[in-house]
Amino acid sequence: MESHSTSAPKLMWSPDPDQPKTNMDRLRVLINEKYNVNLKTYKELHRWSCDNYSEFWEEVWHYANVIHSKSYEEVIDKNLGIADIPTWFKGSLLNFAENLLRYNDDMIAVYATGEGQKEVKRKTHKELRQYVAQFAAAMKKLGVQKGDRVVGYIPNCIEALVAMLASASIGAIWSSTSPDFGVVGVLERFTQIQPKLIISVNAVHYNGKIHGHLDKLEQVVRGLPDLLKVVVIPFVDDFKADISSVPLSTTLEEFLLGGVVDGEVPELTFEQVPFNYPLVIMYSSGTTGVPKCMVHSVGGTLMKHLSEHIFHNNMDRNDIMLYYTTAGWMMWNWMVTALALGSAIVLYDGSPLVPHPNVLWDLVDQLKVTILGTGAKWLAVLEDMGVHPKKTHKLDSLKAILSTGSPLKPQSYDFVYNDIKSDIVLGSISGGTDIIACFLGQNWNVPVYRGEIQCLLLGCDMQSWDESGKPVYDDSGELVCVTPFPSMPVYFWNDKDGSKYRNAYFNKFEGVWAHGDYCLINSVTGGVVMLGRSDGTLNPNGVRFGSAEIYQAVESFKEIQDSVCVSQRSKDGVDERVILFLKMAPGSEFGSTVVDSIKHHIRTYLSARHVPALILPISDIPYTISGKKVEVAIKQAIAGKPVLQRGALSNPDSIDLFYNIPQLQDY
Repeated sequence: MESHSTSAPKLMWSPDPDQPKTNMDRLRVLINEKYNVNLKTYKELHRWSCDNYSEFWEEVWHYANVIHSKSYEEVIDKNLGIADIPTWFKGSLLNFAENLLRYNDDMIAVYATGEGQKEVKRKTHKELRQYVAQFAAAMKKLGVQKGDRVVGYIPNCIEALVAMLASASIGAIWSSTSPDFGVVGVLERFTQIQPKLIISVNAVHYNGKIHGHLDKLEQVVRGLPDLLKVVVIPFVDDFKADISSVPLSTTLEEFLLGGVVDGEVPELTFEQVPFNYPLVIMYSSGTTGVPKCMVHSVGGTLMKHLSEHIFHNNMDRNDIMLYYTTAGWMMWNWMVTALALGSAIVLYDGSPLVPHPNVLWDLVDQLKVTILGTGAKWLAVLEDMGVHPKKTHKLDSLKAILSTGSPLKPQSYDFVYNDIKSDIVLGSISGGTDIIACFLGQNWNVPVYRGEIQCLLLGCDMQSWDESGKPVYDDSGELVCVTPFPSMPVYFWNDKDGSKYRNAYFNKFEGVWAHGDYCLINSVTGGVVMLGRSDGTLNPNGVRFGSAEIYQAVESFKEIQDSVCVSQRSKDGVDERVILFLKMAPGSEFGSTVVDSIKHHIRTYLSARHVPALILPISDIPYTISGKKVEVAIKQAIAGKPVLQRGALSNPDSIDLFYNIPQLQDY
């Protein structure tokens, strides 16, 4: 079997021709009428949105009814290319929080619960707005001003949401990491941006245990000399601890009282800022150097998220989205923006497998969740555990499952449609922290094919390029974007000449955004297969392919719990070979039988050129906290180079397993 096929894979789901019109349909009709065109298919609509990106994003502004105090003078200067990082919606003034808090009524806006929590907390849109007003008043009383940085070392809870919205209302800049980050990883991030205020917690629940957080918080606070105050939320009610050991600390209750004037909370006001004004700072994974601080804009974040939620998620006020994420992952920011549509969101913190693997499915039924988001790994774990939600749960409200973090394996498509729900959109989505949004993803108007992301998203001219900079289809290439889009970072923090920014995206191909992902675009379906990070691209004997191709072939073996595939350069730098490490499933042993079976399967499923030069056992594989394998750091380790930036890893000691492996020493 060839490694790449120009045919359509197995059809898993297709739109019902009798289904109600989608928001995407309405947009297409509107554009046809306004611009005198005759767009009939999604492919045609996507092409129009790329060729006419200025007009497209203007239509998103109007369709989404973006709240603003001053309109724009021009959408974008089309004489500037993507590498010029042009300004969008020049002259406009708006506020991110004002857009997310536009609904001031009694419909539920937020559900919040998690491991170890006995109930689901609820806040209506009106109550959420009042809570943000109280938080913002307390921040102002403390002296937090426009442009100051406010950070959360915080779980996925209501206070994380409220602190972010309160910061945005003032014009302050928000940034966050989750409590599972170590002290070094947090300081590598926060020391760069010099925050004035940090919001944190006394403890967290995870994996059936309570983990005290104050010791870590104290060390972080001592490393941040610009702080004015540390707010400690009693997140775990029955965890009694003295917060006085943490410098500058105050309780949440004391902090909020600081904003009360004559027994009243001042009315919430919204600082009006330019479209390109900073909203949030996100970080690169930091596994190969100090994390880069990507500054995302108020308008760009809002517009890109609105386009994805309205048109690609087909959302409205009746939707309830649960995305299993930490508050430090970009998917948290993405989910939160659904509030601007009047939709509800569900904040869940803790393990999705404790006390049992049906935790999230129980919530789907209880809260009538319509869109469930997760990481690809969770679906694979459920399949391995023999979980069959179709047999145990109703799931009648659920209309879409979204998956990201790593490529969704083809067998996970089978699992979803066979064992979860057959009449559902399975949206494998891909984008990243760099754009705080997605490039590729879900679509209610096109079919779902096994193993493929459904489509390229509206308004982003994505292509797959070969090494010479020519578009390729049905073969592997580098994922690029050739025209500007609003959610590009406006700049990197502490990057005065912009050199870090340019090196990150524009030094592969001149004047074109290279995203760092390796992919294949199917010319028949228009779908996309992600093939791994291009910095982890394998290139033995001049044949380039992505590690995800190997994972898809290998991880169908029940004996294998996990795997990681990297390249090793020879000492003279001339040659390169592929090394596959296997983490065996409990009860399975590594040996020649397994190795021979895998080599045969890869040779058959992919090609002889894909067969690794060496297959070795390993007891653990390093992952970032957001669930990505850290192939580049492993490459450094097997080359004997130090991996110093371990703060972003969920299991940092695992890197040490890859040093001094005898079979790799003489290459």
